[in-house]
Order: sequence, then structure tokens, then C-alpha cells
Amino acid sequence: MLIPLCFTGPAVVLPSVNEALGGTAVQLNWVINGYILTYGSAMMAAGSLTDIYGRKRVWLSGLALFAAATIAIPFSPTVIWMDVFRLIQGLGGAAAFAGAMSSLAQEYDGHARTRVFSLLGTTFGVGLAFGPLAAGALVDSLGWQWVFLATAAIGLLGFVMVAWSARESRDPNATGLDWPGAISFTAALALFTYAVLLAPEEGWGSAAVVGSLLVSAILFAAFIVIERRVARPMLDLSLFARAKFVGVQILAASPAFFYVTLIILLPARFIGIEGQSALDAGRLMIALSVPLLVVPFLAATLARWVTAGVLSGIGLLITALGLVWLAQALSVGNGASIILPMATIGIGIGLPWGLMDGLAVSVVEKERAGMATGIFNAVRVSADGVAIAIVGALLAGLIQSGLIRMFSATATSHDGMIEAANRIAMGDLAGATTILPDVGRALLVQSYDNAFQMQLYILAAASVVTALIVFALLGRVRTHDEDGA
Repeated sequence: MLIPLCFTGPAVVLPSVNEALGGTAVQLNWVINGYILTYGSAMMAAGSLTDIYGRKRVWLSGLALFAAATIAIPFSPTVIWMDVFRLIQGLGGAAAFAGAMSSLAQEYDGHARTRVFSLLGTTFGVGLAFGPLAAGALVDSLGWQWVFLATAAIGLLGFVMVAWSARESRDPNATGLDWPGAISFTAALALFTYAVLLAPEEGWGSAAVVGSLLVSAILFAAFIVIERRVARPMLDLSLFARAKFVGVQILAASPAFFYVTLIILLPARFIGIEGQSALDAGRLMIALSVPLLVVPFLAATLARWVTAGVLSGIGLLITALGLVWLAQALSVGNGASIILPMATIGIGIGLPWGLMDGLAVSVVEKERAGMATGIFNAVRVSADGVAIAIVGALLAGLIQSGLIRMFSATATSHDGMIEAANRIAMGDLAGATTILPDVGRALLVQSYDNAFQMQLYILAAASVVTALIVFALLGRVRTHDEDGA
């Protein structure tokens, strides 16, 4: 429940935060990406810590850090302080989630494990379906600060429940955390995401972007060398020699690009561009996520007769259909016309959503479930941060290109167009209009609409390609194969 609230809540409150605290486009983007960055980067290390120090202990420690940071967020004096607390919140979230997943993996086997992890997918769907609505209601009634305070309260409730009910367990063969590997991986991923986030503002050829990408590549290479040499690596690279393992990681990353990015982009469009209230935007977002209440359970049932790979590939094809449909529906209007396309996307992504976790914990022996969980969730959640950064940069780039084509002959400065495009991409139409007062609101919206539609077509094509890869690599895999073969 907490994870989707941490995704959807900030997306809904961002316009209110912009009004209250100001901040540059990059600073405001980090309200979204700060949590996702540390959450994904620390997930693999957190999974290893659960094996070493105990799954319940890491779970409780993570919840405590998460709740403390979340309580501090609404009292931030500036957007930069909010970004810092979101980074800390992500660290706590990573520890809590890794402890929870590896604890559950110790309690269930075979098809029962598939059903349990499908239930997690459904729970996630509850948060996604009603999180934007709840956040919108809180923003409109009590203020944006209560979105974070309510999330902290749920975290504290979770702490009490875990302390009372969970059993402690650890890997008896664990020797210690691979600190060089953890540091190099986390730093590499952070720099890569930072570069992608910075590119729309500074340009891909800027020294800061190129330098960050170069150092990131060096650190990733160092991480690979480190993992090949340590006795108990945080990431067993030999697993990537297995086609099925690679397929699971590709599948893990797919919802980030074809679904999670919409959780961020659509509220920004509904509130910032179309002028809807936070509550109305939350109501619309239900259509995208409510299928996750049912479809993961349906997928777990169908997996008795149809392989997980085939079901997942079919789901990605359905997602592609929904993305194309949504692109066409948004071009003619909102309201009822976009509900069915959004629901189609949710149905499509719900099929692999209910199967991925069961696959992830089957690739290694049960005693090292923490590593398996850490690897899978590091890929999945790291992909969230990377996808949001890439898709956000793509949208800003498409808007920039459109503005430059339309107004290159005018006196409007190139820098002004870049800043305006970044503002529109995050839903700040008023700020973009202030930067380019001579362009006009209608033309800015037209440029945004064209870019948004093209982006959805690109994502649809990528979803089809991913489906074909999943069919090839995972077509014969069943989630309840206990040996993970």
C-alpha cells in the first residue's frame, strides 16, 4: 500500500507544492524521482542485508526510517529540503520492502507462493487505484501536507503490525554485505538517472550530463569487476547467463515504461494542462489502476493452464493496444472517452504484474531469497526511476522540438523555449506561459498535445517489442515451478 502512495501522492500534490514553495523544474522533478532513485538504487543492498542481519529487523528498521522522513516532508522550508527527505524516505522504503518480500518468500512454496505474490500485486493495485483519489481529496480538503502525513501514519501502523506478527529469519551462510558492490552500483545508477533528469534543461551535450554518464559507465564497469571477484557477491552475475533470468528482469522493467510513467504524467496533464482539480484527476486515474485489483489474481489462476511467459506477453500486447487507443482518445477530448483506453492499459499490465514476483523468488535457492528479491526489485524499481526520467526527458524534448519548429524565426530565445518545454512537461502551463508570453497559451497546449500523443505511440511500439522478447525467453516458464528451472 505504501509504495503506490509514494508514487501517486507526490504526482498529485506537485502543482500545489509548486505554488507553495516554488522551485525550478529540475528541483520539482526530484520530488517525484528522489524517492524512486534511492528506493531502486538501495534495493539490492537491502535484499542482502535481510539475509545477513535478519529479515524482520531490516523490515522494522526500514519502516521506522520511512515514517520519520515522511513526517518531515510537509514541514520542508524549500523544495530542495523536500528532495532530501524524499531521498531518505526511499532508503527506508527499500529496506522495508526487501524485508517484507524476503520474509514472505520463506513462508510459502510452489503455487501458494504464486498466489501470495499475486495478492501483493492486488494490494499494490488498491494503492494505485485509490491513491490518486485519496491524495486529491486530501489536497482539496486539508492541504497537500496531509498526503504525506497520512502516508506516515500508515507506515507507523505497519511497524506495529510487523513487530507483532512477523517471524525473524536470515541466511545461515551469509558472511557480510558486499559494500564495494553496493556503493558502486548505487552511485552508478544515481548518476545515470541524474544525467537523464538534467538533460532536458542543460542539453545532452553539456559537460554535466556527459560527465555524469561517463562516470556512471565507469562505476557500472567497476561494479561488474567487483562482483566477479568477491566470494559472496551482492549480485550473482552468472545468473545472467540464463535466458529465463534475463527474461524475468526484462519483464520486471516493462511496467515502469508502459504503466508507472503514466501514473506521473497523467495527473500532471489533468491538473496542470487541463485545469482539473486534484480530486477530479484522482477519479480519472482510478480507470488506469483499478484492473490491478482483479487481474493479478486472474493471472495466478490462469497460470495453472497457460505459462507465465505467454500470459505476460499477451498482457504487454494488450497494453500496447491501450496506449495507442489512449493517444487517439486524448487527441479528441477527455472524460468518458479516455476511461476505456486507460482501463485497457491496466488490464494488460495486470497480467504480468501478478506473476513477476513469483518468478523472481524461484531463480535461486530458498535460503538466498533475499538476493533474488533484491535483484528483481532493484531492476523493477530502478527501472521506475530510469523510465520516469527517460520518458519525462522524451516528452520535454518532443515539446522543445515542436516549439523550435514553430517559432525558430521569432525573437523567442532558445533558452526560453527549453525552460518553457520543461515547465509544460511537468504540467506547469502557467509557468510556461509566463516564460513565453508572446507564444500564447493555445499554441503551447497544442505543442504539448502533439508531443504527448507521439510519446504514447513510441511507448506502444516498445511494448510490442518487449512482448516478443518475453514470448521468446519466457514462453515456457510457469511461476509455480519449485525448482525455478
